Amino acid sequence: MAQKIVITSGKGGVGKTTVTAFLGKALAGIGKRVVLIDLDFGLNNLDVVLGLENLVVYDIQDVLEGRCRVKQALVQDKEKKNLFILSSGRAQNSPNISGQKIKLLLDGINSLFDYILLDCPAGIDLGFYRAVSCADSAIVVTTPTLSSLRDADKVISILNSYKLDSVKLIVNRVRGDLILNEKMMHPNDIKELLKVELLGILPEEDTMFLNNGNIPKSTDSFKAYKIIACNICNSTNRQFDALKKYSGFFGSIKRSLKKL
Repeated sequence: MAQKIVITSGKGGVGKTTVTAFLGKALAGIGKRVVLIDLDFGLNNLDVVLGLENLVVYDIQDVLEGRCRVKQALVQDKEKKNLFILSSGRAQNSPNISGQKIKLLLDGINSLFDYILLDCPAGIDLGFYRAVSCADSAIVVTTPTLSSLRDADKVISILNSYKLDSVKLIVNRVRGDLILNEKMMHPNDIKELLKVELLGILPEEDTMFLNNGNIPKSTDSFKAYKIIACNICNSTNRQFDALKKYSGFFGSIKRSLKKL
């Protein structure tokens, strides 16, 4: 039976879809069978982030309206053969696409995967409630900015009203140099502020803006995603140390160069 995890955020632009894509890759990288389902109708780009948009023939609306079987619409990742995506490339945000219909779709593939990651629309409109109603647990993605934290707090309060197994937090775009210079909140302080368990920390890194469906294994981002994937699978609580490279004598030099 697959664990169904909705990945959401209080506002757009915090990297929710990117987190969904590469967390899926990280889970697949440790041997798990994973499917990513794009429920962000209208602003759908999960397939683009993974570089699979040219392989999409059918989308989720085709499945829900009976034009194809769900297995026909699944697109296999080019690198991770145990990772699949169900796109919503041409789907419209129609009220006819109900949470119940999506639940039936998930039931049909439940035995094929270990994890089903649901890319949820940002905000708290109809699409948010539809996606959350299909999930066992939730991950909220935020960045260490005031506006993002305020919106994340609102979303977490709504999620806590659902009977989910867990609601956890990923803090994205963390800069260790700014934390040490007291210009950015530490993720542990954010966890305390939002009163939610911290699942993982993702560093801000130029590589994430240059990726083509992959993150180089030598990067901090690759290591951070792997830590989060292991936390999910093993119920552990390890965190990527975003401060390490900026600590000590040589770290202080790096922090000075960042200011230039």
